[in-house]
Amino acid sequence: MPKSTLLIASALGALALGGCTTASEGATGMASASSTPPADVPPATGVFAARSTLPFHAPDFSRIAAEDFGPGFEQGMRIQQAEWDAIAANPEPPSFSNTIVALERSGRMLSRVGTAFNVLTGSVTNDALDAIDSKYSPQLAAHRDALFLNDAIFARVKAVYDNRAAMSMTPEDAKLLEETYKNFVHAGAQLSPEAKAQLREINTRLSALSTSFSQQLTEATKEGALVVDSREALAGLSEAEIAAAAKAARERGLEGKFVLPLQNTTQQPLLASLDNRATRKALYEASWNRALSGANDTRPLVKEMAALRARKAALFGDPDFAEYQMYDSMAEKPEVAIKFMQGLAGPTAATQEKEAARINALIKAEGGNFTVQPWDWDYYAAKVRQADYDYDENQLKQYFQVDRVLEDGVFFAANKLYGLTFKKRTDIPVWDKTVSVYTVYDKDGSELALFYFDPYARDNKQGGAWMSNLVDQSRLFDEKPVIYNVLNIPPPAEGAPALVSFDNVETMFHEFGHALHGMFADQQYPSLSGTAVARDFVEFPSQANEKWAVEPSVLANYAKHYQTGEPIPAALLKKVQAAQTFNQGYALGETLAAAMLDMRWHDLPEGQTPTDVTGFEAQALAGTGLHTDIVPPRYRTSYFRHIWASGYAAGYYAYLWTEMLAADTGEWFEANGGLTRANGDKFRQVILSRGGTLDYNDAFRELTGQDPQVAPLLRKRGMLPAGQ
Repeated sequence: MPKSTLLIASALGALALGGCTTASEGATGMASASSTPPADVPPATGVFAARSTLPFHAPDFSRIAAEDFGPGFEQGMRIQQAEWDAIAANPEPPSFSNTIVALERSGRMLSRVGTAFNVLTGSVTNDALDAIDSKYSPQLAAHRDALFLNDAIFARVKAVYDNRAAMSMTPEDAKLLEETYKNFVHAGAQLSPEAKAQLREINTRLSALSTSFSQQLTEATKEGALVVDSREALAGLSEAEIAAAAKAARERGLEGKFVLPLQNTTQQPLLASLDNRATRKALYEASWNRALSGANDTRPLVKEMAALRARKAALFGDPDFAEYQMYDSMAEKPEVAIKFMQGLAGPTAATQEKEAARINALIKAEGGNFTVQPWDWDYYAAKVRQADYDYDENQLKQYFQVDRVLEDGVFFAANKLYGLTFKKRTDIPVWDKTVSVYTVYDKDGSELALFYFDPYARDNKQGGAWMSNLVDQSRLFDEKPVIYNVLNIPPPAEGAPALVSFDNVETMFHEFGHALHGMFADQQYPSLSGTAVARDFVEFPSQANEKWAVEPSVLANYAKHYQTGEPIPAALLKKVQAAQTFNQGYALGETLAAAMLDMRWHDLPEGQTPTDVTGFEAQALAGTGLHTDIVPPRYRTSYFRHIWASGYAAGYYAYLWTEMLAADTGEWFEANGGLTRANGDKFRQVILSRGGTLDYNDAFRELTGQDPQVAPLLRKRGMLPAGQ
């Protein structure tokens, strides 16, 4: 997940025009950086007043304290408002430079505050940061509306847009103008005064609700951790995993017990190893039922958000929020995304039936008198995999040590494809002692980016994995990207090696695909830079990068035994590759069910929001055509952070849509020689470096020579024979 709209970022991210400083017009109508603000803009003070003096202007977390954020947000908003007022009051006729680029220049301080705040609230939050988030996220939503619902500014934007045919602009200038105009219209600039007033209220309330949802979910996930009384109940776990559970219990004041913290998803990684069926069921139910009771029941928030989103869509004359939300997507219309998902449901359900039958046969052979349930699936699937492919996850983990996967796997593939090199550094302040920082060098040896890696789960860290920027690339300000990846790998016990599952290996490659998208950004304007693309395109580079996790030369380079350093045996390597199509009915099904559930919540017309969240969810899942009774959705409504707090509303299908793009591209790579510099350079040139300046369908055709096809996705998942 890229450029996360976590918490306050949901308000800041919508201010795509912000993040820049004052500039003077050049010969082509573009602008160069200047440090002189308009005379009527108040001066900035405090730690965020100017960009950092650290390398790449990275935030100096050694100087930033929680108490800096409130004054920083308030001052940043005042300064940007003054900049907007100056644009609106400009007596000169509207031009690309004095209106569009001037908007692009505004909000530099607010951007610095927001990017630092987002990484802290996402990764190491506390009560003080949560209180700031609750206070300022509604204010930031109102601040956003102060721009997009400003009649005087929109009149200037529209005047420039209407005169675009007579203007001499670069292609990126033209794209910025087009996107600026579309953003204003989509944000309500053409609504009536009465509708604008309603929209302001809705946006402010939605921002507050989204923040509350995220905070309550983080707390519910922490509280939902399973407490186990005896070591015997943890049979099947490794000594390191049991030690980690004991450590988690001690940290919570539960000496002598064991705590299994919850991960963000429905299924929990330890379910694949726990021999005790009662413990498995308890862990699954702790996950499935989190955020359904007490002070952290998120369902009231969900009901109100769904109703407000439907009301917001109605203000724009759209039939539902999905229609409103997908205005700039590659799929373009909800019905296109729905038809795409329905086309996957049949093959997926059929594969689930085959997989369940195989598991049930194994259960019966072992003397079990039950059929597979959600808490059993991963456990018995692991046994089936061991029987059919002769390896288990614990055997495989011995070859996947976090730092080695990153440096000898993720970085190694990036070197082979793009010529990048990486140097670890210890002089950059970080937000947690487990965070690593690297300078990234381009193929010509020049500095390309700064990269932060935050791998381990914490109780005060949001679940899931994501990428975002601390500094956006732009030639306008002569700034290079500062990017971070955040994961939630279970931390090792003290003194134990940091070994990870293959799922986590794939996640590391996935998130670094987002990082590459940001690193290779080559735009004039920051609001078009890097991952500033549609939801159903932004996951494409990350999904495409997962391919290299199992590339033989890459896997052989990083998959080495943590004790002996011996490379993964060739026989085991072949088994891992052969197992890539194993259990795909489950893997695809849980994501597909979640995506279809998301769309059902957001294709509701105004006035039809259900009062019974759990009942509606059950009805929606029953209508997917999937076997959700044994393969539940990856995220349940009550803990579906992507759609209620992270900007993926009516957009979770993007993971499947972009998997289609990535699978198709994977076959293109193979047809053209695989892991080569020539292929990497083309992918960089056509996709990764283009930011928000490209036409998605044209770019895909330029890369592969065809429109996207769904068959490669089904072949990759083992649901369609090779050659079909």
